[in-house]
Amino acid sequence: MRNFFRGFLDRYFHDEESVIFTLILLTALVVLLTIGSIIAPLIAALILAYLLQGLVGTLQRLGLSYLLAVVIVYALFISTFTAVLLLLLPQAWRQAALLVNELPRLISEGQSLLLLLPESYPNLVTELQIQEFIRGLRGELALFGQYVVSYSIASIPNIFYWLVFIILVPVLVFFMMKDKVVLVNWVAGLLPRHRPLMRKIWQEMDLQVANYVRGKALEIVILGFVSYIAFMLMGINYSLLLSILVGLSVIIPFIGVAVVAVPVAAVSYAQWGMGSEFVTIMALYTVIQLLDANVLVPIIFSETVNLHPVAIIAAVLVFGGLWGLAGVFFAIPLATLIKAIINAWPTHQDVGGP
Repeated sequence: MRNFFRGFLDRYFHDEESVIFTLILLTALVVLLTIGSIIAPLIAALILAYLLQGLVGTLQRLGLSYLLAVVIVYALFISTFTAVLLLLLPQAWRQAALLVNELPRLISEGQSLLLLLPESYPNLVTELQIQEFIRGLRGELALFGQYVVSYSIASIPNIFYWLVFIILVPVLVFFMMKDKVVLVNWVAGLLPRHRPLMRKIWQEMDLQVANYVRGKALEIVILGFVSYIAFMLMGINYSLLLSILVGLSVIIPFIGVAVVAVPVAAVSYAQWGMGSEFVTIMALYTVIQLLDANVLVPIIFSETVNLHPVAIIAAVLVFGGLWGLAGVFFAIPLATLIKAIINAWPTHQDVGGP
């Protein structure tokens, strides 16, 4: 056993950079798990500044100075941030509140539809099974309502935290973009001068993950906007809220499309029943998702993230369980980081072999 561990250490931790990089990863993991919520504004600002840096680079290639490019991009960021905060979120919150108030009617409509199943498929389901399912569903909804009320009361002290978050993040984003060179040089001074492992991992991450996250954000905006136009033209209730859900559905690969189809179908059925409008809405939803998967995604993503579907789902489950929606959004980039580390990690055979 002693020789096994000695051989393992000699193979994977034979140089200074491997040891330092391992300590950096462990320290980052401990920090995220212990004080991640405290430094959340700093992490969010760092991610936003990194994503906006791509647009700054594009403006620089057009001939603008770095400072002017930063000012233009930051002004665009602040305008978008303010519009989302003051216009989009209040409207979505109002529609969500209306939808919650209408839940009893939606449940009643769903119950009537379920009670028709024993008549149509007597060999598959009985009326007793449907009644038991409805009672269980009502119990779960009652528990969910209690949870929402208790969460709302418990979250009152967090209002101050969110106000600080909203104020701090834009300020931090500006200074991180403006003083990018100073900050990068400071971090580089803490690392070993000879760092081929870190350079290789950074190059792969900067190529794939930056394209992925920026492209995914653009995909969410385009898909949500197109869905909002389609839902508005159809006159479906809660069109803004549903279009936001459709846009966010691309965050969870393979699963989000099916999950978001449920509220779209429920709202359209409650509004129109099984009529032509219902069929049109579901057809539009299907067409939008097909165009997204077969047209929009190949155009936006210049570099694809080559991960197996099992690895993607596992990453979504693990990181989503750790950090909620943020973990779901960054599950694929984090999985790509792990893959890049595994592929780039030098072994003793790589260094000393023929």
